[in-house]
Amino acid sequence: MPRARTVPRTPPRVVSLVPSLTEAVAVTVPGALVGATDWCSHPGDLDVTRVGGTKNPDVPRIIALAPDLVIANEEENRAPDLAALRAAGIEVLVTEVRTLDQAFRELRRVLAACGSAQPRWLDEARAAWSDPPRPALRPRAAIPIWRRPWMVLGRDTFAGDLLARMGVDNAYAAHAERYPRVPLEDLRSAGLDLVVLPDEPYRFTPDDGPEAFGPGTPVALVSGRHLTWYGPSLTEAPAVLGAALRTACR
Repeated sequence: MPRARTVPRTPPRVVSLVPSLTEAVAVTVPGALVGATDWCSHPGDLDVTRVGGTKNPDVPRIIALAPDLVIANEEENRAPDLAALRAAGIEVLVTEVRTLDQAFRELRRVLAACGSAQPRWLDEARAAWSDPPRPALRPRAAIPIWRRPWMVLGRDTFAGDLLARMGVDNAYAAHAERYPRVPLEDLRSAGLDLVVLPDEPYRFTPDDGPEAFGPGTPVALVSGRHLTWYGPSLTEAPAVLGAALRTACR
Protein backbone atom coordinates (compact mmCIF):
# COMPACT_ATOMS: atom_id res chain seq x y z
CA MET A 1 0.00 0.00 0.00
CA PRO A 2 1.17 3.58 -0.57
CA ARG A 3 3.12 5.11 2.26
CA ALA A 4 1.00 7.55 4.28
CA ARG A 5 2.15 11.17 4.21
CA THR A 6 0.22 13.55 6.38
CA VAL A 7 2.57 16.56 6.40
CA PRO A 8 4.36 17.57 3.18
CA ARG A 9 8.10 17.96 3.64
CA THR A 10 9.88 21.07 2.44
CA PRO A 11 12.09 20.45 0.63
CA PRO A 12 10.87 16.97 -0.32
CA ARG A 13 13.18 13.99 -0.03
CA VAL A 14 14.35 13.28 -3.56
CA VAL A 15 16.31 10.44 -5.17
CA SER A 16 17.66 11.15 -8.65
CA LEU A 17 18.46 8.40 -11.14
CA VAL A 18 19.64 10.84 -13.82
CA PRO A 19 23.08 12.48 -13.44
CA SER A 20 22.19 15.76 -15.15
CA LEU A 21 19.00 16.11 -13.11
CA THR A 22 20.96 15.33 -9.96
CA GLU A 23 23.11 18.37 -10.63
CA ALA A 24 20.09 20.53 -11.42
CA VAL A 25 18.30 19.64 -8.19
CA ALA A 26 21.43 19.82 -6.05
CA VAL A 27 22.32 23.38 -7.05
CA THR A 28 18.72 24.63 -7.08
CA VAL A 29 17.13 22.97 -4.06
CA PRO A 30 19.87 22.41 -1.46
CA GLY A 31 19.02 19.63 0.96
CA ALA A 32 16.42 17.96 -1.24
CA LEU A 33 18.55 15.11 -2.56
CA VAL A 34 18.94 12.09 -0.31
CA GLY A 35 20.08 9.62 -2.96
CA ALA A 36 21.72 9.55 -6.40
CA THR A 37 23.36 7.05 -8.73
CA ASP A 38 27.02 6.11 -8.74
CA TRP A 39 27.33 8.06 -12.01
CA CYS A 40 26.09 11.33 -10.53
CA SER A 41 29.40 13.20 -10.49
CA HIS A 42 28.22 16.80 -10.18
CA PRO A 43 28.30 18.82 -8.03
CA GLY A 44 31.72 17.51 -7.02
CA ASP A 45 30.92 17.77 -3.32
CA LEU A 46 27.61 15.90 -3.53
CA ASP A 47 27.20 13.92 -0.30
CA VAL A 48 24.18 11.63 -0.57
CA THR A 49 23.50 7.89 -0.43
CA ARG A 50 24.55 6.15 -3.62
CA VAL A 51 21.95 3.78 -5.04
CA GLY A 52 23.76 1.96 -7.85
CA GLY A 53 23.73 2.65 -11.56
CA THR A 54 21.15 4.18 -13.85
CA LYS A 55 20.41 0.78 -15.40
CA ASN A 56 20.73 -1.28 -12.20
CA PRO A 57 19.63 0.83 -9.24
CA ASP A 58 19.35 -0.76 -5.81
CA VAL A 59 15.58 -0.58 -5.47
CA PRO A 60 15.42 -1.77 -1.83
CA ARG A 61 18.00 0.86 -0.86
CA ILE A 62 15.97 3.56 -2.58
CA ILE A 63 12.81 2.43 -0.78
CA ALA A 64 14.66 2.45 2.54
CA LEU A 65 15.51 6.13 2.00
CA ALA A 66 11.77 6.89 2.13
CA PRO A 67 11.86 9.46 -0.67
CA ASP A 68 8.88 11.62 -1.53
CA LEU A 69 9.96 11.62 -5.16
CA VAL A 70 12.23 9.66 -7.49
CA ILE A 71 13.36 11.43 -10.67
CA ALA A 72 13.98 9.25 -13.71
CA ASN A 73 14.29 9.38 -17.48
CA GLU A 74 12.56 7.18 -20.05
CA GLU A 75 15.82 6.52 -21.87
CA GLU A 76 18.32 6.22 -19.02
CA ASN A 77 16.28 4.12 -16.59
CA ARG A 78 14.51 0.76 -16.91
CA ALA A 79 10.72 0.51 -16.69
CA PRO A 80 10.74 -2.54 -14.32
CA ASP A 81 12.78 -0.63 -11.73
CA LEU A 82 10.44 2.35 -11.89
CA ALA A 83 7.42 0.06 -11.63
CA ALA A 84 8.89 -1.54 -8.49
CA LEU A 85 9.31 1.89 -6.90
CA ARG A 86 5.74 2.84 -7.74
CA ALA A 87 4.52 -0.46 -6.30
CA ALA A 88 6.22 0.54 -3.05
CA GLY A 89 4.13 3.71 -2.98
CA ILE A 90 6.83 6.09 -4.17
CA GLU A 91 6.05 8.85 -6.63
CA VAL A 92 8.21 8.59 -9.76
CA LEU A 93 8.59 11.48 -12.17
CA VAL A 94 9.80 10.29 -15.59
CA THR A 95 11.27 12.79 -18.00
CA GLU A 96 11.65 12.61 -21.77
CA VAL A 97 14.35 14.78 -23.33
CA ARG A 98 15.20 14.57 -27.02
CA THR A 99 15.50 18.27 -27.86
CA LEU A 100 16.74 21.39 -26.10
CA ASP A 101 13.20 22.78 -25.88
CA GLN A 102 12.07 19.56 -24.20
CA ALA A 103 14.99 19.85 -21.79
CA PHE A 104 13.92 23.33 -20.71
CA ARG A 105 10.32 22.17 -20.18
CA GLU A 106 11.32 19.06 -18.26
CA LEU A 107 13.78 20.95 -16.07
CA ARG A 108 11.01 23.36 -15.07
CA ARG A 109 8.73 20.42 -14.30
CA VAL A 110 11.34 18.59 -12.21
CA LEU A 111 12.35 21.65 -10.22
CA ALA A 112 8.71 22.59 -9.61
CA ALA A 113 8.10 19.07 -8.26
CA CYS A 114 11.04 19.67 -5.90
CA GLY A 115 9.47 22.88 -4.63
CA SER A 116 11.51 25.41 -6.62
CA ALA A 117 10.56 28.26 -8.88
CA GLN A 118 12.53 28.66 -12.12
CA PRO A 119 16.14 29.35 -11.13
CA ARG A 120 18.34 32.06 -12.62
CA TRP A 121 20.66 29.51 -14.24
CA LEU A 122 17.78 28.21 -16.33
CA ASP A 123 17.10 31.69 -17.70
CA GLU A 124 20.83 32.07 -18.36
CA ALA A 125 20.90 28.74 -20.22
CA ARG A 126 18.01 29.77 -22.44
CA ALA A 127 19.78 33.05 -23.21
CA ALA A 128 23.05 31.26 -23.95
CA TRP A 129 21.33 29.02 -26.50
CA SER A 130 19.39 31.83 -28.19
CA ASP A 131 22.36 32.49 -30.51
CA PRO A 132 25.08 29.85 -30.05
CA PRO A 133 28.43 30.08 -31.88
CA ARG A 134 28.69 28.23 -35.18
CA PRO A 135 31.55 27.17 -37.44
CA ALA A 136 32.14 29.33 -40.51
CA LEU A 137 31.23 26.39 -42.75
CA ARG A 138 28.52 23.90 -41.78
CA PRO A 139 30.37 20.55 -41.40
CA ARG A 140 28.83 17.15 -42.05
CA ALA A 141 29.81 15.07 -39.05
CA ALA A 142 29.51 11.73 -37.32
CA ILE A 143 29.23 11.68 -33.53
CA PRO A 144 30.43 8.33 -32.16
CA ILE A 145 29.34 7.55 -28.61
CA TRP A 146 30.93 4.09 -28.32
CA ARG A 147 33.55 1.88 -29.90
CA ARG A 148 33.90 -1.91 -29.89
CA PRO A 149 31.41 -1.78 -31.56
CA TRP A 150 31.28 1.69 -33.05
CA MET A 151 27.96 3.43 -32.36
CA VAL A 152 26.93 6.95 -33.37
CA LEU A 153 24.17 9.43 -32.74
CA GLY A 154 21.28 8.79 -35.11
CA ARG A 155 17.88 10.40 -35.25
CA ASP A 156 15.97 12.21 -32.52
CA THR A 157 18.62 12.78 -29.85
CA PHE A 158 19.23 15.65 -27.44
CA ALA A 159 22.94 15.85 -28.29
CA GLY A 160 22.13 15.83 -31.99
CA ASP A 161 19.75 18.74 -31.50
CA LEU A 162 22.42 20.74 -29.67
CA LEU A 163 24.95 20.17 -32.46
CA ALA A 164 22.40 21.08 -35.13
CA ARG A 165 21.80 24.38 -33.35
CA MET A 166 25.54 24.93 -33.46
CA GLY A 167 25.73 24.43 -37.21
CA VAL A 168 26.78 20.77 -37.36
CA ASP A 169 24.94 18.41 -39.71
CA ASN A 170 24.74 14.90 -38.30
CA ALA A 171 25.44 12.51 -41.16
CA TYR A 172 23.22 9.89 -39.49
CA ALA A 173 20.34 12.14 -38.40
CA ALA A 174 17.96 10.38 -40.79
CA HIS A 175 18.95 6.88 -39.71
CA ALA A 176 16.09 4.61 -38.62
CA GLU A 177 17.78 4.01 -35.27
CA ARG A 178 18.61 6.55 -32.59
CA TYR A 179 22.00 4.99 -31.82
CA PRO A 180 22.98 2.90 -34.84
CA ARG A 181 26.00 0.65 -35.01
CA VAL A 182 28.17 1.71 -37.93
CA PRO A 183 31.29 -0.25 -38.91
CA LEU A 184 34.45 1.80 -38.77
CA GLU A 185 35.13 1.24 -42.46
CA ASP A 186 31.74 2.80 -43.25
CA LEU A 187 32.53 5.81 -41.07
CA ARG A 188 35.88 6.23 -42.80
CA SER A 189 34.25 6.13 -46.26
CA ALA A 190 31.28 8.39 -45.43
CA GLY A 191 32.90 11.58 -46.73
CA LEU A 192 32.77 13.30 -43.35
CA ASP A 193 33.99 16.84 -42.75
CA LEU A 194 34.27 16.25 -39.01
CA VAL A 195 34.12 13.60 -36.30
CA VAL A 196 32.86 14.71 -32.88
CA LEU A 197 34.11 12.55 -30.00
CA PRO A 198 32.61 13.17 -26.54
CA ASP A 199 34.20 11.84 -23.36
CA GLU A 200 31.00 10.05 -22.32
CA PRO A 201 29.37 7.57 -22.40
CA TYR A 202 32.57 6.22 -23.97
CA ARG A 203 35.60 8.13 -22.78
CA PHE A 204 37.22 9.19 -26.03
CA THR A 205 40.60 10.87 -25.50
CA PRO A 206 43.37 12.26 -27.72
CA ASP A 207 44.94 8.78 -27.65
CA ASP A 208 41.75 6.75 -27.93
CA GLY A 209 39.51 7.57 -30.88
CA PRO A 210 41.04 10.11 -33.27
CA GLU A 211 43.62 7.63 -34.56
CA ALA A 212 40.81 5.49 -36.01
CA PHE A 213 39.99 8.13 -38.62
CA GLY A 214 43.47 9.05 -39.82
CA PRO A 215 45.09 12.46 -40.23
CA GLY A 216 42.80 13.65 -43.02
CA THR A 217 39.59 13.93 -40.96
CA PRO A 218 39.23 16.76 -38.42
CA VAL A 219 38.24 15.53 -34.96
CA ALA A 220 36.63 17.58 -32.19
CA LEU A 221 37.10 16.15 -28.71
CA VAL A 222 34.24 17.55 -26.62
CA SER A 223 32.94 17.43 -23.08
CA GLY A 224 30.22 14.82 -22.79
CA ARG A 225 28.69 16.70 -19.88
CA HIS A 226 28.24 19.78 -22.04
CA LEU A 227 26.95 17.77 -25.00
CA THR A 228 24.59 15.29 -23.33
CA TRP A 229 23.61 16.71 -19.93
CA TYR A 230 20.59 18.98 -19.40
CA GLY A 231 21.07 21.08 -16.31
CA PRO A 232 23.32 23.94 -15.13
CA SER A 233 25.99 22.88 -17.64
CA LEU A 234 23.71 24.21 -20.40
CA THR A 235 24.69 27.77 -19.44
CA GLU A 236 28.28 27.26 -20.54
CA ALA A 237 27.78 24.50 -23.10
CA PRO A 238 27.57 26.76 -26.20
CA ALA A 239 30.91 28.39 -25.39
CA VAL A 240 32.63 25.13 -24.44
CA LEU A 241 31.36 23.18 -27.44
CA GLY A 242 31.87 26.12 -29.77
CA ALA A 243 35.55 26.39 -28.80
CA ALA A 244 36.12 22.68 -29.48
CA LEU A 245 34.35 22.88 -32.86
CA ARG A 246 36.28 25.97 -33.93
CA THR A 247 39.58 24.32 -33.05
CA ALA A 248 38.74 21.23 -35.09
CA CYS A 249 37.35 23.12 -38.09
CA ARG A 250 40.25 25.56 -38.60
